[in-house]
Amino acid sequence: MVGFRDSSIIVIETGRTLIRAGAGLHELIRPPALTFSARVGLRRGTGETSNGTNTNGRPSLRPGDSSENIRPSASTSRASSLPHQPSSTAKVNDYLVGTQLDEALEAGQDILVSWPFADGDVRDWTQAEAIWKYVLFNQLNLRRAQNESPVMLSIAPGLSRDASERICQIFFERFNVAGFAIVERPMAQLYAAGVLSGVVVDIGYEKTDITPIYDGFAVHTARTTTSLGIRDCQSYLAHLFRSNTSVMAIASPSDAPTDTETTQKFLLDLVKHIWEEGLVRVPSDGQTVEAPEDEGVTDIAAVLVAGKEKAVIESGLKKKATAKASAAEQARAKEIEAMDLVTVQFREHSLTIGKERHRFCEPLFDPTLLKAFSRPESEVSSEDAMPLQDAVGTSVSQTEVDQRQYIWQGLFVTGDLTNHVKGIGAALQSRLSPYILSNPEQQNEVQPRSIRVLSVPEYFAEYREKGDGLAAFLGTSIVAKVAFNDSQGKNFVSKTDYNEKGPRAIIEMSPALL
Repeated sequence: MVGFRDSSIIVIETGRTLIRAGAGLHELIRPPALTFSARVGLRRGTGETSNGTNTNGRPSLRPGDSSENIRPSASTSRASSLPHQPSSTAKVNDYLVGTQLDEALEAGQDILVSWPFADGDVRDWTQAEAIWKYVLFNQLNLRRAQNESPVMLSIAPGLSRDASERICQIFFERFNVAGFAIVERPMAQLYAAGVLSGVVVDIGYEKTDITPIYDGFAVHTARTTTSLGIRDCQSYLAHLFRSNTSVMAIASPSDAPTDTETTQKFLLDLVKHIWEEGLVRVPSDGQTVEAPEDEGVTDIAAVLVAGKEKAVIESGLKKKATAKASAAEQARAKEIEAMDLVTVQFREHSLTIGKERHRFCEPLFDPTLLKAFSRPESEVSSEDAMPLQDAVGTSVSQTEVDQRQYIWQGLFVTGDLTNHVKGIGAALQSRLSPYILSNPEQQNEVQPRSIRVLSVPEYFAEYREKGDGLAAFLGTSIVAKVAFNDSQGKNFVSKTDYNEKGPRAIIEMSPALL
């Protein structure tokens, strides 16, 4: 068997709330070409029963099939409060995905919205197929009849054998792919950091998934999920902004006050704008120490390799400007810096925001802060949400004793939040100290002595400015490059393998064996 051309390989990352995809692998692995919400829409009243046929002797994939017969039930902690609108009659082509759905919602159409992957498994197979079909044929412009592309799919860990086989069947029989493989998202994320053992903390919109990994294999019995995520952080900072008179003067002017719902939407949109602009820092537990400014650059090569030449130039210009400023101007600059104020342009308004913005991530570490207001659209109370440090510590403590010292050497915080908010790994690390032994006299050979924070290596040039939030896509691309160039074909299912063994071939040929 000959390996595939890198240019033909398709990578699809399937998260709880986001889909990322790209076509072709290159010397420098590129970021995803396509990112959209992992949701589908169905116009109310749409859907007709349709029976599929299958001529190869395997169970047919009917467009209206219910997923309940093989769907792995999500645990209470993993179950999502995002809507699921099942339909026993809707067909794949009935569902709106991506820009189709966005435009329909903006036009005010009556649409039932569903999030098929929000539970960390597959809620509905027809909806899942609609999303993957949209990626391959609508966005990446593949042709089903002449599909020469293999697909590497990353998806939530712990899917049942039946679910994995069903996914394999969809990609071969519905999409006619040339080859197919699955990699679990936490594994892909850790591969992106360049290690084989660690604990992956994936902060999503409404959930944070924690997966310990030892020597290249996820420890499924120790996986856990805490019901905290970006949504809680946004709601918390919006709550704090209600005490900011300058913000509220614009959100709900005294001469023309807005209703509660409109005001809350304004505040939430403002908060989203602030953290996505990278204006939030996360101080370590009990610390706000900042690194001193550099006193000069001596290693030009290191600066260029790290991609920091722009920052160095800007820093030099800033110092020259400060040196020329008057004593009064310098004093004012220091005062503003001490107050940590930033001016934000938002909806044609100019807003000055202070240090409260750095409290954005506090609910992740102390969910009791959410008691001050109701958690929107959530079925889980703040009492049921485990603080991030406790969730991670508990998860790692459920692994084998002799594995823990290696797992603690790879604390990798990833997820959409880390694309824009820096320092979460260090903040979590400082709060995890109770879970390792600090007394040297009590240490033994298997006792963890320290915790090391990981990040995506800087030699991935295309990912330098992206943070660690794209780790799942990067890792999936790395696995795809290795697996699909394997001439022995042991780590993916080819068409020949599928014709001989059927969907069960995916269980025998998995990138987890790498």
